[in-house]
Amino acid sequence: MSTVSQDKSVLTPAAFLIRGLAVGLVAGLLAFVVAFALGEPTIDDAIALEDAAAAQMTPQEVAAEEAAAAEEDHSGMVAVSRDNQKSWGLLTGTVVVGAALGGLTALAAAAVIGRLGNLSARGSTALVALLGFVSIVLVPFAKYPSTPPAVGDGETIGGRTASYFALVLISVLAVIAAVVIANKLRARVDGWTATGIVAAGYIAVVAVAAALLPSVNELGDFPADLLWYFRRSSLLTLMTLWAAIGVGLVALLGRLHDTATADANRRELAANL
Repeated sequence: MSTVSQDKSVLTPAAFLIRGLAVGLVAGLLAFVVAFALGEPTIDDAIALEDAAAAQMTPQEVAAEEAAAAEEDHSGMVAVSRDNQKSWGLLTGTVVVGAALGGLTALAAAAVIGRLGNLSARGSTALVALLGFVSIVLVPFAKYPSTPPAVGDGETIGGRTASYFALVLISVLAVIAAVVIANKLRARVDGWTATGIVAAGYIAVVAVAAALLPSVNELGDFPADLLWYFRRSSLLTLMTLWAAIGVGLVALLGRLHDTATADANRRELAANL
């Protein structure tokens, strides 16, 4: 019996998914620590600025704000205190997102292991995590960086959100297409040339998409240093999340693949005795 067939009996999607979810949970906890330590203080500062601006509002503006708040209350939305937002709320968000990304990354790694030339299981997993970070985080962040409270017009949030997710979708589809095309090019050119061609193509696609999507410039007179601190903390949080997912999956999936391969080799040896 071949090694590949034996691997398939052990390297099941469920085995990858379980490890991905576990790694994602841990990554979410680490991301929470970074976000709480670096990001939440800047959010508190931004909220303080928003409150200070509200104190200078005219009676008509105050009435409009109160009317909007009353409308939100009637919509069934539940108000969450700031203390809960930056503790349990933040923890829940990072853990849920971490688990989801960990599971999806593990399944993506399962789909490409053994199909990316001479890359090992660990190398394929690391590449998947890296491409995930670049396509889901880095490229969209370059066009639509995160913004703290008190920045942006509430009436445009729907359009801004749609544009952001449109760029994420285009970036992810472009990177998937790049991997597929690179695999096909390897039959004609060497690996480095294929990588260079698809990388250039990916950059061209996302650059055109970013240029066509609407830009957002609603900063007003928000302090530049506070904005920089917030965006830096946001990016560091996402980097921590993806780095933990990548390192954890490389370790766990690599060990799983080694165990499966060793088991298959023992079975094959026993069958030939």
